[in-house]
Amino acid sequence: MQKLLHFPKTPSLIHNYFFPRPSSISSSLSQFSLFVSCIRSYKSVSTSRCFSGTTMASSATVLPPPIDECLGRRFWIKYTNVWRQAMYTPFVVSLAAGNLKLDSFRHYIAQDVYFLRTFAKVYEMAEECADDDDAKVGIHQLRQSVLEELKMHDSIVKEWGVDLSKDSSPNAATVKYTDFLLATAAGKVGVAKAPGKLATPFEKTKLAAYALGAMTPCMSLYAFLGKELQAFLDPSEDTHPYRKWIKSYSSDEFQASALQTVDLLEKLSVSLTGEELDIIEKLYLQAMKLEIEFFLAQPLNQKTVVPLAREHNPAEHCLMLFSDFDLTCSVVDSSAILAEIAIITSQKWVQNQPNELENQLVRMSSVDMRGTWADLSKQYTEDYEQCIEEILQCNKEEKFNYEGLRKALGDLSDFEKKANLRVIDAGVLKGLNVEDIKRTGERLILQDGCTSFFQTAISDENLNTKVHVLSYCWCSDLIKSAFSSGGLDTVHIHANEFVYENSLSTGEIVKKVESPIDKVQAFTDILQNSSKDKKYLTIYIGDSVGDLLCLLEADIGIVIGSSSSLRRVGTHFGVSFVPLFPGVIKKQKQCVEESLSNWEGLSGVLYTVSSWSEICSFVLGC
Repeated sequence: MQKLLHFPKTPSLIHNYFFPRPSSISSSLSQFSLFVSCIRSYKSVSTSRCFSGTTMASSATVLPPPIDECLGRRFWIKYTNVWRQAMYTPFVVSLAAGNLKLDSFRHYIAQDVYFLRTFAKVYEMAEECADDDDAKVGIHQLRQSVLEELKMHDSIVKEWGVDLSKDSSPNAATVKYTDFLLATAAGKVGVAKAPGKLATPFEKTKLAAYALGAMTPCMSLYAFLGKELQAFLDPSEDTHPYRKWIKSYSSDEFQASALQTVDLLEKLSVSLTGEELDIIEKLYLQAMKLEIEFFLAQPLNQKTVVPLAREHNPAEHCLMLFSDFDLTCSVVDSSAILAEIAIITSQKWVQNQPNELENQLVRMSSVDMRGTWADLSKQYTEDYEQCIEEILQCNKEEKFNYEGLRKALGDLSDFEKKANLRVIDAGVLKGLNVEDIKRTGERLILQDGCTSFFQTAISDENLNTKVHVLSYCWCSDLIKSAFSSGGLDTVHIHANEFVYENSLSTGEIVKKVESPIDKVQAFTDILQNSSKDKKYLTIYIGDSVGDLLCLLEADIGIVIGSSSSLRRVGTHFGVSFVPLFPGVIKKQKQCVEESLSNWEGLSGVLYTVSSWSEICSFVLGC
């Protein structure tokens, strides 16, 4: 029942959905789909990041960009889930940790020299097409910056003895990327005429804009990585082998060049049509994907901690994924969804003069039911906050104390069970049709990236993946339908269940998972009942205090979202919350050839992420 009827701060939207005057269940479900879509958009934008300003490692959240925000920044925010993959590539993680093998870095430098020469050529082609004098000057300056970057590479080449005549043959990913840039600048992508046949200055400027659209992702990504990786340089030491490379891209000069590229893209695009701006967006996205391919193509003959699936042997290993459901997978809490179905059902049956059986099950008007739900929600919220404050009354632990935390959450477990009893006794869950519940589940929109992550993990036979969802949800049918609609019928659901008579809920609940203690017991039972001939890597993904014990028991506990109560309670008992990327870099530093750094449960460390796509990049490299 946790988070009952809690939503993002959009009161008018909530009122329009939760206080409808529907003529039928189906019409209300259509309104529900629209409502969830709006909430999904709100949450998706509000958790995005921009490459400038605070870095990802801080786990801060950026507000949605203004409507008139420039193209480069809008695309950067929109495609966060794409460029984030670069952070979790084996090459970037090893480089940041400082244990990337020198041969791999030499190969990268040779490929990058080839790429940068093309990059400078594309700037030259764009400069020739630009009609505005200021734009020409700006593009010329950017080309000069690339030439300076090549000089930096030359010094690395001499310092580390890279033989470009031997190592400079471009690999397939480099060729694919450079061919794309040259084709774009030559008018072979997105325009109908070749440069020599472009009749007007406007047509030529459009071509320059397309070229900048394809080049901006590289500049933005390297500026971001430079700042992000700078955090792993110890200012008191000079031992990091790739300090010079990192400092170059984190420098004020390179950051300024990246911003200048974004500004020039905006300047060149100001007079373009919506269709032409769509072309630029497609070029931007394609270029960003080619950047990821470029990093992935760098050969690494060494152990790395990412992606987790890399060292997976299906004959010996099993990847066990555990997840909470409400607000971890779902956008809206299931208790609020079931409450609204109950209210709509009551309205429908009263209007249609229900038969005797239905009349026995639905005992209150929709007005009374809505008021009862409001009272239950208010009492739950007040009692929950009081319970959390009581837990925090004990002395704060200096070190991680799992047993103390478990004992404290026992009190929370008693509270959750009493809250469920109040709901049952109130009779507000009576008369819900199982088919209405299933239809609602099928339309339920999950968090961005959640479904695709599970789909990818399950479909890869080499991973031998099992997925278990542990939830306080009162009705497992709702969750099953939500996952089945995404083709995830093999997901194991561990939740409470409604009792039905003739497809209508009686108001009673088969209680299976009501509390933090129930959740961790289910987690333990699943592992104990699993085959003993496999080695299990367990990952638990959750967002609330109720998930704390499971998060800590798992080999890797991943916190998604920003629950303040979870952090307060966890920190009080010595739990450390570490942004995932810095946590991965630390693990990579501990990684040596003979022994891959182990992930182990009950370490007292939990890893925080901003989205499911970050989890996917870390676990699967997607």
